[in-house]
Amino acid sequence: MGTSVQVTPLSGAYGEGPLSYLLAVDGFRFLLDCGWTDLCDTSQLQPLAKVAPTIDAVLLSHPDMMHLGALPYAMKHLGLSAPVYATEPVFRLGLLTMYDHFLSRWQVSDFDLFTLDDVDAAFQNVVRLKYSQNYLLNDKGEGIVIAPHVAGHLLGGTVWKITKDGEDVVYAVDFNHRKEMHLNSTILGTFVRPAVLITDAYNALNNQGYRKKQDQDFIDSLVKVLGTGGSVLLPVDTAGRVLELLLILDKYWGDRRLEYPIYFLTNVSTSTVDYVKSFLEWMGDHIAKSFESNRANAFLLKKVTLIINKEELEKIGDTPKVVLASMASLEVGFSHDIFVEMASEARNLVLFTEKGQFGTLARMLQVDPPPKAVKVTMSKRIPLVGDELKAYEEEQERIKKEEAIKASLVKEEELKASHGSNAKASDPMIIDASSSRKSANGSHFGGNNDILIDGFVPPSTSVAPMFPFFENTAEWDDFGEVINPDDYTMKQEDMDSSLMLGPGDGLDGKMDDSSARLLLDSTPSKVISNEMTVQVKCSLVYMDFEGRSDGRSVKSVIAHVAPLKLVLVHGSAEATEHLKMHCAKNLDSHVYAPQIEETIDVTSDLCAYKVQLSEKLMSNIICKKLGEHEIAWVDAEVGKGDERLILLPPSTTPPPHKPVLVGDLKLSDFKQFLENKGWQVEFSGGALRCGEHITVRKIGDSSQKGSTGSQQIVIEGPLCEDYYKIRAHLYSQFYLL
Repeated sequence: MGTSVQVTPLSGAYGEGPLSYLLAVDGFRFLLDCGWTDLCDTSQLQPLAKVAPTIDAVLLSHPDMMHLGALPYAMKHLGLSAPVYATEPVFRLGLLTMYDHFLSRWQVSDFDLFTLDDVDAAFQNVVRLKYSQNYLLNDKGEGIVIAPHVAGHLLGGTVWKITKDGEDVVYAVDFNHRKEMHLNSTILGTFVRPAVLITDAYNALNNQGYRKKQDQDFIDSLVKVLGTGGSVLLPVDTAGRVLELLLILDKYWGDRRLEYPIYFLTNVSTSTVDYVKSFLEWMGDHIAKSFESNRANAFLLKKVTLIINKEELEKIGDTPKVVLASMASLEVGFSHDIFVEMASEARNLVLFTEKGQFGTLARMLQVDPPPKAVKVTMSKRIPLVGDELKAYEEEQERIKKEEAIKASLVKEEELKASHGSNAKASDPMIIDASSSRKSANGSHFGGNNDILIDGFVPPSTSVAPMFPFFENTAEWDDFGEVINPDDYTMKQEDMDSSLMLGPGDGLDGKMDDSSARLLLDSTPSKVISNEMTVQVKCSLVYMDFEGRSDGRSVKSVIAHVAPLKLVLVHGSAEATEHLKMHCAKNLDSHVYAPQIEETIDVTSDLCAYKVQLSEKLMSNIICKKLGEHEIAWVDAEVGKGDERLILLPPSTTPPPHKPVLVGDLKLSDFKQFLENKGWQVEFSGGALRCGEHITVRKIGDSSQKGSTGSQQIVIEGPLCEDYYKIRAHLYSQFYLL
């Protein structure tokens, strides 16, 4: 039978919730994305909690909260321990996204769902892959190959292809068929007839206009507000679609010579742009070529100022400005506070470039008509003073004393246990002092140096041998002490971890300075909050800069790929049903749209068997080179070997078979070939006219969907000498089996 495939949505089905799906391929369980919303509602993760310990591998597609936000929490609380696979930009920018989210939460609440250490722990073992790199899994996943491909939505965004026994399962959500200022378009359209395609219905009901006009309207709306003395707030994500917006603003500001200041404000804004500058090979071809020719880095922003605290904005007062601030949901972060300050001024503008997450303040403001007043909670962290500080210090002192008492009791128990297991006191005693020596001097050198105590009886209260002596056992040669280069070489995992952030673990250079100082500040503090009602007088505008294919394009791409089985996820109920009905009517595919926690079986209807070619058969095969591969025609009989099928040489002479021509001929290439042979050749009506009488044309089977229809090459003309010569030239372009 075919490869067994089951799909179970854990979140993001018949709704616009975070993306998280369970994919089982022959019993190997993939977690496709591990998303969460900015609300951080743990009830959303209940389906994931049921299966997290059984996950064998995690595949991340994009570096934003909706695709990887729950990863630190799941690894800390839900028992998720599987290896994680992602591209380098998804790894780096996803890490910064989680840093920014934690800092935004921690500044206004006693956030305890995860810490920065938990973020580091979740990302430190991520396996980073390049686009189109085939990665072969082992152990339980033996025989499964995974490969990331360009998605086009975010930098490093991935369409995952999972292959087992020649059958492909493609996971393609949030792809973009359009080429953008910093990204190439997706290559999903190059896939042909996969066994299963898992894609989203998010934009199934939306159609987009021309991109150039969209960019022009975007800039015009900003300039109009700035010209009247107002300011513009763009709530954005940390390191995703904001990159495209930065390039658009930087370009148009330079082209129009505008002087209004633009600020990019997140807790990690400078780190984000610094990383992005080094990811040019992951961007559009034109960006890489520009850098190769004149060393022009697209993200050396000339008109955008990167800031990491709101005090910089307060210095310039009410000057007209554009601020791109996280987070896009307006729930917490700098965008939340700036919105509260700007909302009461009618001349200001809040411009949303993406649809707000369900249940957030941004989504509430995007309804039609928008509310005239909203309730918000303003919070900030302040240091403890007076009686509160004194009470806090007393509590900490009490906790320290309790911990010290517990530690001493544990040590006494260990000593009693060790003395009870010792031999007679008069016998010599060997004590390993290597660990104590290493902990004392922090050195990595030397082996285990034992201490011999002969004739001494350690008193019962002692915790270490008396008069320790360390013998230097290092090897020497003619040039001095022999050293081990490994002791001076930083391992790859150490280098990776040195780029991450851990409280008190070398913050310099890993995160923006203000964020680092905020975390290292040990001053006791508390969070104070107050609710207030904000009168929304400013303008509210939504423009689609999400970078996803629209409904018309999604339908076209799916029809071109023509999967055997199609699974639709992540979209409103209306959009999901619309795309499901369209595909069921127009595609020769089985279409599924499962509910959350509903498992569907999309196992291939094809019967596939593994067979082994016997050595005797292989010795008689004559292979012909075809590109990177070798091909041959095989006549064999199926036999049974050691618990598997085996192909054996036929016992009788096989009947002759019809010749098979292998190859893909382009008429343009064949035209050039004939011209080199001295023929007069020209294209006429889509066919190739050779000489005076012979015509060569391609005839495709248009009854089949996608690009999988069979094609025939037809030679038309009288049976003359030219006919046979052209046919011979045509055969020479193929491999004959």
